[in-house]
Amino acid sequence: MSPSPVVEDTLKTIYHLQQEEDPPVATSAIADRLDKAQATVTSTLDRLEAQGLIAREPYQGSELTDDGETVAVEVLRHHRLLETYLADHLDYPWEQVHEEADRLEHHISEEFERRLAETLENPRRDPHGDPIPGEDLEPPNQDPMTPLSACEVGDRVTITRVSDRDEDDLAYLADVGITPGTAVRIVDVAPFGMITLDVDDTEQAIPEGVATSIRVTHLNDADDPAGVEHRGDA
Repeated sequence: MSPSPVVEDTLKTIYHLQQEEDPPVATSAIADRLDKAQATVTSTLDRLEAQGLIAREPYQGSELTDDGETVAVEVLRHHRLLETYLADHLDYPWEQVHEEADRLEHHISEEFERRLAETLENPRRDPHGDPIPGEDLEPPNQDPMTPLSACEVGDRVTITRVSDRDEDDLAYLADVGITPGTAVRIVDVAPFGMITLDVDDTEQAIPEGVATSIRVTHLNDADDPAGVEHRGDA
């Protein structure tokens, strides 16, 4: 029997949290991310532990087992393939694909997944720049990247990943052309939290809180920002 959507969502959430902090992951953090009562999440974790999908440490938290990680990575693959299809073939704005993919990811067959990947020509990243796991379900490599908020004036960087958690932020970033693949230069970092970027010879200011959710890689002095491949608004 396939895992339920609740089980898959919980495993995927633990997977994401483990990428952000060393496991084990606190139950309160899982509940916050899922927007569920802690007692409800604790009940789900009891079931996951009984099924061998997580390991738990008293008063510490939970960690995915190998089997649990495989389930989480498969859901992640479904999700990011769906996001890419919605953006590239159905013209969904990139701020809307996350929620739609959340609804669909639990209900596609392996055959549908295979055909989806073939139709998309096996993409490596989704519209937000997140890596798409391969069909072998090996966890994708987490490339070292810098938060935009950590950059300094004069830095020349390429946008590589953007958090998909806030639709309003995504809509704004797409509108001003700050999407994965875009090369920008840091023009100013204000003491009150605004960061000004040169984007295609146009200055755009974004709040530090939004910049924290954007990951970048630095360009070498010899690199030409105009030569960086830009992805259109997803």
